[in-house]
Amino acid sequence: MSLEVVALIKHDCPVCDQLLPALDEAAAAGAPVRILSQSSEEETAAQAARLDLAAVPELDGELELSARYDPDAVPALLLLDGADERDRVEGLQRDRIVALAARAGATLALDGLPEHRPGCASKTRDPEVAARLAAAKARAEGRIRSRVLTLGGLEDPIEALHDRGLTDGLPVVPPTPERVVAMLEHTRRDPQDVVGEVPPYGAPATVEKVAINAVMAGCPDDALPIVLAAVEAATEERFAMHGLLATTHPAGPAIVVSGPLADEIGMASGGNVLGQGNRPNLTIGRALQLVVRNVGGGRPGVEDRAAHGQAGKVGACFAERLDSMPWEPLAQARGIPTGDTGVTLMALEAPRLILDQLARSPEQLVASFAMALESVAHPRTRLAMDALLLVGPEHGRLFREDGWDRARLQDALFERTSRAAGELVRGADGCAEGIEAKWVTDPGARIPKFAAPDRIQIAYAGGDAGLFSMVFGSWVAGEVGSEPVTVSVEPWR
Repeated sequence: MSLEVVALIKHDCPVCDQLLPALDEAAAAGAPVRILSQSSEEETAAQAARLDLAAVPELDGELELSARYDPDAVPALLLLDGADERDRVEGLQRDRIVALAARAGATLALDGLPEHRPGCASKTRDPEVAARLAAAKARAEGRIRSRVLTLGGLEDPIEALHDRGLTDGLPVVPPTPERVVAMLEHTRRDPQDVVGEVPPYGAPATVEKVAINAVMAGCPDDALPIVLAAVEAATEERFAMHGLLATTHPAGPAIVVSGPLADEIGMASGGNVLGQGNRPNLTIGRALQLVVRNVGGGRPGVEDRAAHGQAGKVGACFAERLDSMPWEPLAQARGIPTGDTGVTLMALEAPRLILDQLARSPEQLVASFAMALESVAHPRTRLAMDALLLVGPEHGRLFREDGWDRARLQDALFERTSRAAGELVRGADGCAEGIEAKWVTDPGARIPKFAAPDRIQIAYAGGDAGLFSMVFGSWVAGEVGSEPVTVSVEPWR
């Protein structure tokens, strides 16, 4: 097959203007030279008239050829053998262009032009155009397969998504193919890999489907691996996401991120760690909830039967603070290798404050923590619930300075949350809640609040100012309810 010179140009490139007359002259003389414009029909015609060209350049429709050969700059002269590229020159490099054209049997009159001049950015390098082309390529290759939601010309995308039942009640970011493909660039996994089957209806959540909901939630692109890990955890049978949806209890899935990726993507782990103002914290948990709604089919008031719910059900997520930790991060305590980032998913209520400004020893602080932990669900509820204790830095300092590790704190809390059976009997102190009297043979026997010390999970985060910690109660725990699940983020990066 004979060689051909294909020149890519655009209308607003001064270097293209310098080279175009010579290219046009060679093409008019019958040389194997094709000129394709990245600009519109009107812009290309105006350029041809301004330069008094013999012919108006062809249009590179949909930038198909530009996308295929992907030049950084124009003018770009490609030496093609059919569809195969043999050589190229980008910008004005006079001697190289003459030599390239000669290989195809074309003579270009470039006398008087500069020896070297850099070109202009190819239109394919425009961020909006590049995103559109990347989305089209991903669709053609089958990397993205989700159906396209077509809106009417007068429909507002945000309102349309809400009207179609695809939101959590708050505005969402329209998940255009361009945004989804950009999100997918932050995982090495194939977009059609299945992360898990999402309750309540067991629909498969592909990486693509998760990315779509992460876009809708407003997640930064680099947060996608954490969202994927959270979805993996939520779809593990022992987490019991279906039961968590169906219960009338107010708990929802809460994500604790432990490891360096949290800092890399800018998650909050210090001041206001559970509050507003940090995009990854607020959107990662929201993305998980949107996956449960839009992929799994869990709709509030239908499949989700919470009697009250709580604000954390929009999305609850925070990062552990790695500096000055009194013990290893939660994910590492639960088996994730040191240095890796892990997520721990728990079914949790809203947090409550533990304010202790007077404790000056770990033992005194344990006493306060234990009183707060007793309130999980109800002070007389025993063995049914787990808890997450979020220790703040000023409280954590007491444990760090005294050398307490996680296990020692859990053991102390377990001991301090055991109470005499006689205090827990129904009717004691006028409270109807409690243990049936027939099960209490020894009023002095100690009954623990939690099934085991390690059922009190401990995380570390918060601001430096304030002698505060927080406690989260769980939904029904263990084999009859939900177990905390910890997974590594690394396989999703």
